[in-house]
Amino acid sequence: MAAARKGELVATIRNPMTETWDFLTRTPLSTTPTNYRLKGELGVIERGGATHERWQHKPTAKGAARIWFYVHERTVFLEQVHTSHPNETK
Repeated sequence: MAAARKGELVATIRNPMTETWDFLTRTPLSTTPTNYRLKGELGVIERGGATHERWQHKPTAKGAARIWFYVHERTVFLEQVHTSHPNETK
């Protein structure tokens, strides 16, 4: 499902998704108005017995799409791709 969502985003907002790819491969843990840690229970994810901080990236400042991810060592894991604003963060 995540691959399908990613495909939808790339089809509708190609340039911002290219910029998102560049950002997430270079500086995924930089806090910006469009890239930040999620708060509360949403801000933590457990994978493989380890706890990680969950981040949210908005491909466009005014758009509703969101990408949830976490970083382990030097790898960025895309956890969820939302084509519209997720209800959990409204």
